[in-house]
Amino acid sequence: MQLTRYTDYSIRVLTHLSTYPDRLSCIAEIARAFNISQSHLMKVVQDLGQAGYLETVRGRKGGIRLRKAPRDINLGALVRHTEKHFDVVQCSDCLIAPACVVTNVFDQATKAFLAVLDQYTLADAMTRRQQLQRLFGGAAPPLSGVRP
Repeated sequence: MQLTRYTDYSIRVLTHLSTYPDRLSCIAEIARAFNISQSHLMKVVQDLGQAGYLETVRGRKGGIRLRKAPRDINLGALVRHTEKHFDVVQCSDCLIAPACVVTNVFDQATKAFLAVLDQYTLADAMTRRQQLQRLFGGAAPPLSGVRP
């Protein structure tokens, strides 16, 4: 199974915000950290905010931060939110679909995949926060005048 870039970016945003829990971050900062498009991140951040994962603070000294504690962000729930479907293969147009058992096997595999993700939270992924901060370049710069 391969997750979409949207899910990947969602996890990256939440990871970055968890790395710096005591301050606001901005989309430009996260985009620079991961070398990804700000316009893609804007869509992701808006969706994560509407879903209750993020809080946005408007204004000159605004930014984004986690709305929930990392221990309350379940990775399985996040992936279910960000992925549109989990079809490993497209079986609906297949000639043998009515008699094929492989479809059931793929369904079981998908359920097992999600069951593993359900066992973990964002907090579980943050056990190396100091190492993440070093990889992001140490202490993050102040947000002077940068908006999300």
